Amino acid sequence: MSQAPVVTRFAPSPTGFLHIGGARTALFNWLYARGRAGRFLLRIEDTDRARSTPEATAAILDGLTWLGLDWDGDATSQAANAPRHAEVAQQMLERGAAYKCFSTAEEIEAHRAEARAAGRSTLFRSPWRDADPADHPDAACAIRVKAPQTGETVIDDAVQGRVTIRNDQLDDMIVLRSDGTPTYMLAVVVDDHDAGVTHVIRGDDHLNNAARQMTVYAAMGWDVPVWAHIPLIHGEDGKKLSKRHGALGVEEYRAMGYPAQAMRNYLARLGWSHGDDEIFGDAEAQAWFDLGGIGKAPARLDFKKLGHISGRHIAAMDADALMAGLAAYRAAVGAAALSAAKAETLRRALPHLQDRAKTYGDLLDKGHFALIDRPVALDDKAAKALDTVSKGILSELTPQLQNATWARDNLEALVAGLAEAHGLGLGKIAAPLRAALAGRTATPSVFDMMIVLGREETVARLLDAAG
Repeated sequence: MSQAPVVTRFAPSPTGFLHIGGARTALFNWLYARGRAGRFLLRIEDTDRARSTPEATAAILDGLTWLGLDWDGDATSQAANAPRHAEVAQQMLERGAAYKCFSTAEEIEAHRAEARAAGRSTLFRSPWRDADPADHPDAACAIRVKAPQTGETVIDDAVQGRVTIRNDQLDDMIVLRSDGTPTYMLAVVVDDHDAGVTHVIRGDDHLNNAARQMTVYAAMGWDVPVWAHIPLIHGEDGKKLSKRHGALGVEEYRAMGYPAQAMRNYLARLGWSHGDDEIFGDAEAQAWFDLGGIGKAPARLDFKKLGHISGRHIAAMDADALMAGLAAYRAAVGAAALSAAKAETLRRALPHLQDRAKTYGDLLDKGHFALIDRPVALDDKAAKALDTVSKGILSELTPQLQNATWARDNLEALVAGLAEAHGLGLGKIAAPLRAALAGRTATPSVFDMMIVLGREETVARLLDAAG
């Protein structure tokens, strides 16, 4: 008997941005499916109509697209499937696995208040569970599933291990409200079953939901998927991730200039490991990823490690990929597109920049000299570096550069010779050169800048600076 193909899903609620924790959940589902020639589905859980917004849905789709997590088929709406959810609730009723409950909200709250006052469990036990249908009033009713009341429910979780929940702790949860609308807990199970989802990989804050949702699977005689409840992401201080820890939404990481492939690499390592492998691409991640590699302890967000991984990816990218990434980054932060000439100069500069850049913004900052126009604006430190003596030396250097062979070794020898003639160390000439070429004193190598800018632009900038 052949094994069913793997089907995973990511099911966010469209009530805000794509959270970094949600992005990691999506990534884990994507990796698990893609590594097994399976399917990865996207379902928007928009049953909370009051809080769900089209803007949030768009933000989720945009975040997943930027992250490079492609899904199979169209994204589906949970709310749009409400008739099917209601149909299943009726089938449960017909099977005797659910019942009509006529208890009002006021009666339930009164019961809970009385239980609280007496120090008892506030779990509501409906008096209608075993009532004779002949005694049913002609009134609106909810439909509740008949949860087991004795014994235990066992969740064999691929991450958490064997989790046992006493059935006397489970209530007969409502699956269809008295107004005919399905509850989230029913909708999730129906949608997962109908989509053929084989593995439910989600945050461990849903672990208790699994026990309750299993009552629906049992009521319908459906196969239960493999559960894999992954620990949440904490901040560097070990506390639950919140705004005080910095960026929460995927779009913030995009705006900070991290390449999407670096984010995929980092998020994959955030709570999952494959030996000591730290830097890897999609092919390795898909081949290696398994549920057994996910740790039980919460992962900690570490911006230093993210920066390291991002830098390694930038260093390994080819010019086409880098230029495309830089263009997308500039668009994301609202910066104007580069002219063809500026883009070409930056492209020539990339081999001199990318080994030390951690983000696209960092790369552009290091390539500042390639993107500015004459006359070069000087910052305060650069202006101080261009004193009278330095300007005089640059005036001597300029005619020599006009006739030099434009190769790095020749340029280094020429500048070193000039420094020696003045009894100066190379650094004493490098500082005013940096100022003249970039308007800053912290730049790439002056010789790298000369090679990238070319003879004509280099000489023109030095002439401007020498005044």
